[in-house]
Amino acid sequence: MSRNTPPGPLVRRHTRVTRVTHWIWALSLFFLLLTGLQIFNAHPVLYWGDQSGFGFDNTVLRIGAVDDRGVVELFGWRAGGMGVLGYSGGAVRAFPPWATIPSGTDLATGRVIHFFFAWVFVVTLLVWAVGALLSGHLVRDLVMDRHHWRGLARDVRDHVRGRFRHAARYGPLQRLSYGLVLFVLFPMMILTGLAMSPGVNAALPWLSEGLGGRQSARTLHFVLAAGLLGFFVVHMVMVVLAGPLNEMRAIVTGWYRADAQEAGDV
Repeated sequence: MSRNTPPGPLVRRHTRVTRVTHWIWALSLFFLLLTGLQIFNAHPVLYWGDQSGFGFDNTVLRIGAVDDRGVVELFGWRAGGMGVLGYSGGAVRAFPPWATIPSGTDLATGRVIHFFFAWVFVVTLLVWAVGALLSGHLVRDLVMDRHHWRGLARDVRDHVRGRFRHAARYGPLQRLSYGLVLFVLFPMMILTGLAMSPGVNAALPWLSEGLGGRQSARTLHFVLAAGLLGFFVVHMVMVVLAGPLNEMRAIVTGWYRADAQEAGDV
């Protein structure tokens, strides 16, 4: 927006349900990630398949230490832990204390907190889904039609170049990225988490089998968590570049200042 361009109008962009669930998700994912790293520290190895142990050659990832130096092994390829992974604070530990909840070695507490926020996360997703359907937010703001698919490449180029449209509705890239998170990453996080539960395995054995086994589910759970962390980092960068005050006002109050030429995109 140039200096001679008058500011656009304030438009209602986010419903109350969207705003509240957004912040509950942010809080839940914070605790889920850090307690998840605490749980991972108890056995910092990922496998593929249904079983693990010395008799199986199915290791995907291992984080540990050799001669008091942290190492990370991925499919047999080894790299240093850069003083953070594998060995930190004078102890063998996959992730350092500052990256886990609790900061000390406390698997029991980590699991309690993790499972609590996992259920908060699931309930919040259900509340959001109902609210998005009733308000029309799901169809109006997240569904990709032909117009959005045709404009996706241009929208990606604009984002890479730092050219942001401040429209009343989500653009193609926002719709696609939010849709992948809400309809792929979130559900898969829940399913892989359930597939690791012995109780769920007994009641629904097909779930873990469909994911390649309990150990595969654990590996996928870890990968999905890394994907969500990557999305969060990119999301925060985009918020800063697009105008943090305007973006924060929208997700706190629901009101968003659109560009004058974009305000009619409702």
